[in-house]
Amino acid sequence: MAGPTLANTLFLLTLLVTSAQAATNSVTCPSDPYLDPRNDPCNGLGYIANNSLTAVAFVYVLLVVLIQTYQIIYNGGKFMLSMVIGEYSTSQSFAFFLFFLMMVVVYALGFAFRFAVHHSPDSLGIFITEDLMIVLSPCFFIAANYTLLGRLAGEIDCAHHVLLPVRRLTLIFVLSDLTTFVIQATGASMTTSKVQSSASLGLHIFLVGLIMQLVSFVFFCAIYARFLYRVYTEEQDVCMRDLKQPWHNDWRTLAAALAVSCIGLLIRSFYRVVEASQGFRGNLSTSEAAFYLGDTIPICLAIVVYVPFWPGRFIKPAHPYVKEQKGLSISSPSLV
Repeated sequence: MAGPTLANTLFLLTLLVTSAQAATNSVTCPSDPYLDPRNDPCNGLGYIANNSLTAVAFVYVLLVVLIQTYQIIYNGGKFMLSMVIGEYSTSQSFAFFLFFLMMVVVYALGFAFRFAVHHSPDSLGIFITEDLMIVLSPCFFIAANYTLLGRLAGEIDCAHHVLLPVRRLTLIFVLSDLTTFVIQATGASMTTSKVQSSASLGLHIFLVGLIMQLVSFVFFCAIYARFLYRVYTEEQDVCMRDLKQPWHNDWRTLAAALAVSCIGLLIRSFYRVVEASQGFRGNLSTSEAAFYLGDTIPICLAIVVYVPFWPGRFIKPAHPYVKEQKGLSISSPSLV
């Protein structure tokens, strides 16, 4: 699965850059791109990216990648990266593990491309590459949270409190993510058209993809909140079982970390929907401060929370849930 997904991602990236280049060739760019970036038709950002802020974000994300790679090697938890593998073989799981790592690096590279955008603000091809990496890579962070809920529920033997069967939970939501990914990429490619009506339609398609992703993630968060409520109200022994354990052995610590990550991703999703609804020349999309406050900081919060609270410390692969995943289906619980 990793191979075809990677191929499709690269194809969409090529399509976007090619379309962007065609659109740039049909527009007259100003001689000095730094003079008035807000009204520059060739400037995709609508401002000049600040290299200092870009450097901070790039180093931050890169450090998180390195630390989480260390966590995987020494503390386990490869399920956080393989995500949608389920019943796949070890070799396939390892391939997807590498693919996820690459996508986190792609997110960091998105910030690296902001350096290029700073030096060539009128290159729409560079802007599209940077924007695609930063906007679409977090889909895989969301997918990691989808997987973690199922693993956490199995670790405390409370999978029956999850609204959907845990074996299907990840598949349903990841398929939703892939669908919204394609919709957003299609809309983004159309926005580079020199025909105003096509560009406007592309913006609306892009917005629909963002809204669908937000609705899907809100539904997941509701499922997680319901799960926690049911466990805390009906499974008192489970709630108290790790009371005397250190924090890194207490499942409630991991549950809190997942909640924090979800909050960060929700803030980012809401921001992206509002930003797109204003248009690519709206107040949010042309503000670097808004980009960092509404997008970068929430995403960084969502991924850095797993540095001290790495799931591999809490969930061990030898748990019976892993065996159950290989041969049994968990029946769907009641909707109440």
